[in-house]
Amino acid sequence: MNTPWLYPLWIAHRGAGKLAPENTLASFRLGLQHGFRAYECDLKLSRDGQAFLLHDDTLERTSSGQGSPADQDWAALSRLDAGAWHSPPFTAEPLARLEQIAAFCQANGCAINIEIKPCPGEETRTGTVVAREAARLWAGALPPLMSSFKPEALAAARDAAPELPRGLLLDKLWEGWFEAAEALGVVAVITNYWLMDKALIERLHARGWRALVYTVNDAAIAERLIADGIDGIITDAVDQLGPA
Repeated sequence: MNTPWLYPLWIAHRGAGKLAPENTLASFRLGLQHGFRAYECDLKLSRDGQAFLLHDDTLERTSSGQGSPADQDWAALSRLDAGAWHSPPFTAEPLARLEQIAAFCQANGCAINIEIKPCPGEETRTGTVVAREAARLWAGALPPLMSSFKPEALAAARDAAPELPRGLLLDKLWEGWFEAAEALGVVAVITNYWLMDKALIERLHARGWRALVYTVNDAAIAERLIADGIDGIITDAVDQLGPA
């Protein structure tokens, strides 16, 4: 691993974990108040190709909208309430666009892991647009780590902006994952924490890749992973683990 790793160990999940409405600027601001200087967030596209933050394939859970965001233009999505579902203090918090997150991160000296989270059938389009936008918005700054569970989305990101670092997300060690990571030219593999052990960390490091995990909310698990040589820990527990 001769390439320097410039990203912090501790990464706030979707902004400030569960303390604020996920994937919103309000959540990023709260994470910053807890001392975090690295974030993870989920990126989708509107029907008219605007990159914005949302985890689910539908709008109901974390906004006042309904249905698939892929079927709606940004003009409509921008009017949704993405905060009231969480708690009254966040009422009227809007969905966040990628350009807002870029401005926040660069103004505050923060790193970011952008998860490309395409709606079904939107893998290539989402990977392409999000990577191009990220390359433009972070030009001259510490680049975002682009990641996805969808190899086709990550391949599209690679083709659109090969200079951006990439990480393959895994919720299981499916057959061929190692070869897929090689073909995608990744710098990191990011797994569910229970998949990661010292042997896997050493295997990834031997290949020249970094090892990251999601979503660790238990101090004992975090301590074990740190002792084993983990490079990044994504957490919801921003008020209990990591920077303060």
